[in-house]
Amino acid sequence: MHPMLNIAVRAARKAGNLIAKNYETPDAVETNQKGTNDFVTNVDRDAERLIIEVIRKSYPQHSIVTEESGDLGGEDKDIQWVIDPLDGTSNFIKRFPHFSVSIAVRIKGRTEVAVVYDPMRNELFTAVRGQGAQLNGYRLRGSTARDLDGTILATGFPFKAKQHSASYLNVVTALFTKCADFRRTGSAALDLAYVAAGRTDGYFEIGLKPWDFAAGELLVREAGSLITDFTGGHGYLQSGNIVAGNSRVVRDMLAIMRDQLSDALKR
Repeated sequence: MHPMLNIAVRAARKAGNLIAKNYETPDAVETNQKGTNDFVTNVDRDAERLIIEVIRKSYPQHSIVTEESGDLGGEDKDIQWVIDPLDGTSNFIKRFPHFSVSIAVRIKGRTEVAVVYDPMRNELFTAVRGQGAQLNGYRLRGSTARDLDGTILATGFPFKAKQHSASYLNVVTALFTKCADFRRTGSAALDLAYVAAGRTDGYFEIGLKPWDFAAGELLVREAGSLITDFTGGHGYLQSGNIVAGNSRVVRDMLAIMRDQLSDALKR
């Protein structure tokens, strides 16, 4: 096993165990609002602290970027750990059992190691660049769909960017006429992991942050699928506007989305 993957898995499992334990004792969960429709709990912060401790023990010089603490820096700027300690906080607060721990390692700007861990199902999605993606040790391959007919697509509402609601709903309406159904589950990291696993055929979302998709991006690629922005390029690293699926599904999604997007979403 890649040494940094080993540490990422250890950190993800440790955080996941803490999250699962707190899920059973909701009275101990303290919730605060850090922005519009954006929540954080003491469990997010405690899980993040555990992850950082595990990483710092083995790699004290590496840089770390997290959802709750921001950029923690480090002597080695070339290696950066990108962490979302609890992706799907709103689900966790409502005791909707679908959330994950997401950890990625980026070396000189390229994601090399990825872990997405679902503690409620004990599902560990992992990837190392060039070595494929796995779920609990078994190789993953994305969907083999040839077009959108019969496909299940996943998405996430732009709840932090409601100015895009009209365009978003237009896109969903247009895609819905071509696919079989939609899923909206509340964890972008798991949405991307599910694309990698072929559980969904495609996925799109507006305005994600790096910690939402850094690990999922590598899972998707290593499972043989694609990830692009809304114009088919690589601008999602800046915009957070993401489309994922196999090459045929992404091609068809982009073609349908193109006419529904506002100018602001075409960048």
